[in-house]
Amino acid sequence: MEIASEVIESMLVKFKSEQKWTLQAIAQLSEEDINWSPNLESNSIANLVAHIRGCVHSRIETIFFDIPDTRDRDKEFERGLTMSIEEAYNKTKEAFDIIIQYLEHLGSNPELLLSQPFINRPPLTYSQVNNETTALNLMIAMVREIHYHTGQIIYAAKIRKGQLVWQYD
Repeated sequence: MEIASEVIESMLVKFKSEQKWTLQAIAQLSEEDINWSPNLESNSIANLVAHIRGCVHSRIETIFFDIPDTRDRDKEFERGLTMSIEEAYNKTKEAFDIIIQYLEHLGSNPELLLSQPFINRPPLTYSQVNNETTALNLMIAMVREIHYHTGQIIYAAKIRKGQLVWQYD
């Protein structure tokens, strides 16, 4: 299980880093910035945060905490969706905290990396993964999905603010 542990640890490092940079970007924005969209066809940071939180709910939270999937994906992309800075920050932090908690659980149980956590659940909707997906494939999909959208958040933040201030600790 050495390879499994290395994969899990690598993902943990990446998600913790992504959480840090995304939260720092959001903290520098105004409520207007959070809810701004470059055009009618583009997502605001509020939409992206809602989508990240929805993905984490339906793909991880439902299996890790054994709760029903209550996600409304269409609502995540509604034009005019608004959030306060605090709400955007907290939803982003919460999403990353759940991912990190799940990865830490896998780190303590690396044999679960090849398990199929959705196999006995209702069919998945709005997902790149299916019911036969392994925990490894789920987390690979999450790396791609989350990093794609956090990149969009940071890019939009830079468009709105220009130079962002980063805290390197």
